[in-house]
Amino acid sequence: MSEKWIYKIDDLKMDNEALLVNETIFHNANGYIGVRSNFEEGYPEGYDTIRGSYINGFYDITEMKQAEKLFGMAEEKETMLNVADGQTICVYLDGKKFSMFDGEVLSSSRWLDMQNGYTARKVLWKAPNGKEVDIEIRRMASFSHLQVFVIDYQVTPVNFSGEVIIESEHQGNVRNYCNPNDPRVAGESFQHLIPDHGVVENGASYLITNTVSSGLQVCTGVKNTISAGETETGEIVLEGHHAVQKFIIQAKQGEAVRFVKYMVFADSIRYQDAQTSAKDEMEAVSSVPLEQLYKEQREYLDKFWESSALEIDGDDALCAAVRYNAYQLIQSVGKDPYCDIAAKGLSGEGYEGHYFWDTEMYMQPFFTLTNPEVSKNLVEYRYSTLDKARENARILGHKKGAAYPWRTIRGRECSGYFPSGSAQYHISGDIAYSTVAYYLATGDLDFMAEKGAEIIFETARMWVDLGCWHKGTFQIHEVTGPDEYTCLVSNNYYTNLNAQYNLHWAVRLYKLLKEAGKLEPVAERIGLQESEIEEFEKAEKAMYLPYDEKLGINPQDDSFLNKAVWDFENTPKEDYPLLLHYHPMHIYRYQVCKQADTVLAHFIFEDAQDMETIRKSFAYYDKITTHDSSLSTCIYSIVASKLGLADKAYEYFGDSAKLDLFNTHQNTKDGIHTANMGGNYMAIVYGFGGFRLKESGAWFAPALPKQWDAYRFKLIYLGRHIQVVVNKEGTTFTLESGEPVQIHVYGEECLLENSLHFPLK
Repeated sequence: MSEKWIYKIDDLKMDNEALLVNETIFHNANGYIGVRSNFEEGYPEGYDTIRGSYINGFYDITEMKQAEKLFGMAEEKETMLNVADGQTICVYLDGKKFSMFDGEVLSSSRWLDMQNGYTARKVLWKAPNGKEVDIEIRRMASFSHLQVFVIDYQVTPVNFSGEVIIESEHQGNVRNYCNPNDPRVAGESFQHLIPDHGVVENGASYLITNTVSSGLQVCTGVKNTISAGETETGEIVLEGHHAVQKFIIQAKQGEAVRFVKYMVFADSIRYQDAQTSAKDEMEAVSSVPLEQLYKEQREYLDKFWESSALEIDGDDALCAAVRYNAYQLIQSVGKDPYCDIAAKGLSGEGYEGHYFWDTEMYMQPFFTLTNPEVSKNLVEYRYSTLDKARENARILGHKKGAAYPWRTIRGRECSGYFPSGSAQYHISGDIAYSTVAYYLATGDLDFMAEKGAEIIFETARMWVDLGCWHKGTFQIHEVTGPDEYTCLVSNNYYTNLNAQYNLHWAVRLYKLLKEAGKLEPVAERIGLQESEIEEFEKAEKAMYLPYDEKLGINPQDDSFLNKAVWDFENTPKEDYPLLLHYHPMHIYRYQVCKQADTVLAHFIFEDAQDMETIRKSFAYYDKITTHDSSLSTCIYSIVASKLGLADKAYEYFGDSAKLDLFNTHQNTKDGIHTANMGGNYMAIVYGFGGFRLKESGAWFAPALPKQWDAYRFKLIYLGRHIQVVVNKEGTTFTLESGEPVQIHVYGEECLLENSLHFPLK
């Protein structure tokens, strides 16, 4: 195996924190299912573990208590469920159970193979009775069979021949993890799943479970196979919602016993009959050699890396981190219109599996440029919840339009604290922005006519209803921007710019669809009138964008500069993140930013201001931003790159790239930071590569960090596959497939037919 595709840890640490972090780091997922990397044999009593298996978009509804019952406040929320435990495999040598905490671990390692798509653990273990075994375990969530998770478990006796017993369990009585002291995970434990029934059929156990409140059903199936010499295979014992099967093997010294455990998942959101679907999938995958599944996994990832590989020469560790982040994105992203990308992917229960604006502004750009079909699917998911967004708008008091919820699974608002949740209206503009980005990257006007434009028109209607006219300007009051340390303000710069862009594209798409003869179906479907388009255009052109003449910057909002600056000098390091140590009201009264806000606007909507304003704004906000959010440093890196602040850009980039592998925020145990991983990609392509996707085309302004010898990336633009290589000699653009296309390099328009070379500027 090629070392560049491997992330490996030797001599595993057994302290609880390391175990929890590695459960996340080495999890397996494929966009539909995710399984945390727990030890199959379990942990001793007293160890904390988040033992979970998840289905993207599968949820139950739970009560969300409000201190005061005010109209429209969310009193229920959707939460992702831990659906079953099929990981348990126990190995016994003459009654001595294999455990990393007992006997003697002579050597151990764990690794992730990102080229072949599996994780592995290898242990040389000496039992208390002196018998030694070599154990190697591979785990895979299949990309070709999204319902399938496999554990490939091999035991080789080292210094003996004799009896080895393997027990496999399938447990349906499971609960979600909870931590009442951490706002990022559930604070209470509930019984979300009620056992319905279980069956044993064709050597497999199937457990069918119903949710308590959402009316959904899930079926999980487990089938065990074994390749060994003399083996006594026990019957599957099904008691309640728990199945066990035992195998007694007469193992021979030096000969591997191979035990393969297939697990399938099916839910009633996607399948009319979850039980039948699970059985059909189990029969399909268990009837072909496991090597065939490994082969399909490699083929899928070969194609993925061919279109999305991002390489760095001169810093192997950083290159590995960047590759790891990209791999986690393809593991996390939903592959059907029933789901999105959760804030923690499918690696853990942080944020309860909810979808945020993280998808559109941080993760979707990666897929828009490297796998537009996945990006299209993400837009389709938002389209599927558009009716819920319309309902949410009415709850918020809007007579028309759609307001997407701040955090959700199937479209209903799941934010209990509205000042830093539902008030973040910018999420509607973010979804519109990403929909436009898909169109700009693909030119897919048919999809816009069918679904995308409806999102744009309905969110535009919401902005017009939300805003108001004051002294000839269109203003937006009582909203929260991206910075959650500043809430319920008037004229948040990012939000107003976002709304302006949304309104602009509502007008633009109306004209494009009308010219193409594709307008009538969508206009009739939503009752869109030309007078509304005129209203959109009027609000767009009159949008109020705060600007401070004295400082030469864009204030974050109308009142931001009137506040005292936070006392950073006398704030202890242990008091960060601030949200865990200071009351929200206290934080709101100061100039202190949790994350990029105005600086994010200067990246996303850079043409709205001149370079000098952007430079002064960056310098101002750089001093007062804590980066308590994982969404922040990547954005500061991009804008620093634009401003030519190479050292600062690189410093922020490094913080972003290594966040999960080095657990820098001390919460990787709850799941990966998928948005940061997407932001890390943008920090290279949009930051150092200077890439921008605009109505006027694809723009590049590459720079080479002094720490690197070279870097290269690929993207797909209007169906053309383009490779960009940046080294000390300059930048080379190569058209790998497709017709010639116009691009912009350092502001110069040129035709890319075969290859173009530019010296660095």
